[in-house]
Amino acid sequence: MANLERYINDSEMQDCDPLIKMAIIHFQFESIHPFYDGNGRTGRIINILYLILEELQSLPFLYLSNFIIKHKSDYYQLLQKVRDENLWEDWLLFMIKGVEETAKETIELIIKIKELMLDYKHRLRDNYKFYSQDLLNNLFKHPYTKIEFVVNDLGVSRLTAANYLNKLADDKMLRKEKLGTGNYYINEELFNLLTKR
Repeated sequence: MANLERYINDSEMQDCDPLIKMAIIHFQFESIHPFYDGNGRTGRIINILYLILEELQSLPFLYLSNFIIKHKSDYYQLLQKVRDENLWEDWLLFMIKGVEETAKETIELIIKIKELMLDYKHRLRDNYKFYSQDLLNNLFKHPYTKIEFVVNDLGVSRLTAANYLNKLADDKMLRKEKLGTGNYYINEELFNLLTKR
């Protein structure tokens, strides 16, 4: 583990493309398998953190889980081939393909979110006197919002925030769900974009 930590942080140990190095780091971590549970998730988080460390992304948005789960048998087979036969090329190409596919899917998702946000902007602006850019931003910050979030983001009273959200829920722009003592207002169209991938 100490060697892996040094490999991650010492750029002079190996001079190669950061995506190649990320794939090697991932292989090494999964082979060390330091935890009883959660090695796969931790390994995928290390991928993200390494790409941030190398300034290939500034936010953690390139998460390879969907790709790995979709190609689980290939993933395990290629890991084992590196261990048994020292066949690195197929493993490296697999991981690079994962980055490529995940990047394309993420770009498509961002475009769809921007289009949906623009659609909401027009619907809100055309139909509600209380439209503001801050309200729109609030509805897209997360796939749900709460009265407290609107109070904080818009600087309005609790009653005003509740009126805004209830009106949007009545008009089916949001779906109101009671959970415990509070209400959540779900942006279902955004939720569907984020979960149906």
